Amino acid sequence: MNKRSKSIASIFATRPEADELSSDNAPRAPRVSSGSVRSMKESFSQIERENETLRQSLSEGARIVEVDPFLVDPSPYADRFDDEDDPTSFDALVASIAENGQEVPVLLRTHPQDPARFQTAFGHRRLRAARALGRPVRAVVREMDDEALALAQGIENSARQDLTFIERAVFAARLEDAGQNRQVIGRALNVDKAEVSKLIATARAVPDALARHIGRAPKVGRTRWQALVEALKGEGALERVEAHCLAAPAGLTSDERFTAVLAAAKRVPTAAPAASAERPILARSGRRVATLTRNERDARLVIDREAGTGFADFLAERLPDLFDAYERERGSDPSRGGSS
Repeated sequence: MNKRSKSIASIFATRPEADELSSDNAPRAPRVSSGSVRSMKESFSQIERENETLRQSLSEGARIVEVDPFLVDPSPYADRFDDEDDPTSFDALVASIAENGQEVPVLLRTHPQDPARFQTAFGHRRLRAARALGRPVRAVVREMDDEALALAQGIENSARQDLTFIERAVFAARLEDAGQNRQVIGRALNVDKAEVSKLIATARAVPDALARHIGRAPKVGRTRWQALVEALKGEGALERVEAHCLAAPAGLTSDERFTAVLAAAKRVPTAAPAASAERPILARSGRRVATLTRNERDARLVIDREAGTGFADFLAERLPDLFDAYERERGSDPSRGGSS
């Protein structure tokens, strides 16, 4: 179990009957040094914020209960993409819970539209693992309004080291779409107002389907995402990206998909070749004897098959004379090999 999990689990490291304790007997919070309190931006302090949310729930009389994971719906504020690029991480979590049990509970709220169901505040991956194992999920159920739910999710997100830029951007935009103001969004993501604006602007500029196609892109930061936003403003960029996505090869990682999409958006379209103009050459009788095809580069005279190779040889023999006549009409001296 990693440092984060151990820290969270420590507040639940009690005898089995501790789940039934009243609020007066809830586990006391471990002492935290003043240095850690002053350094809330450090990773461990962010973990303690999540601990404090769970401690507060217990102190308010909440209990750790077992819940059918199939009765739990995701938060209305989706804050992460699928972990398709790191299946081993999830497999390791499933194996750990299968062997050691679920040591850290998830935080749920009662579904506002269906009191028989729940919504996840944090612990999404533990919930997925419980479903995969076919066992109940250990949870703290706390009554929360939408703002409290957003802040609770933000606490977990602040503690996670692998939440990517685009996941944070999409989370911020969805909070705003749901009516949360930017002050609340900043608190949920533990960022200032300027960073909230940049996150939301990026999420608005990248079509949702494109963001989902790319995925988490764990190695791609704000600078490259903003480069994609600028590239998408170019003429025909969205059409090129759409065509690329439809034909994109399977098996690419999320970071590789981002790189390919950025290249497609930046690609300068080549000018389409001018359409060739065809002109039939007719004999006095009206019979077609050849076809003249011209484009920007050259002109081609194709002898009609019915005229036979004999006519082609006949024409080839007379072409020098015809060319001399052409030059004379233009006022040049053929003997000099060029026009005047």
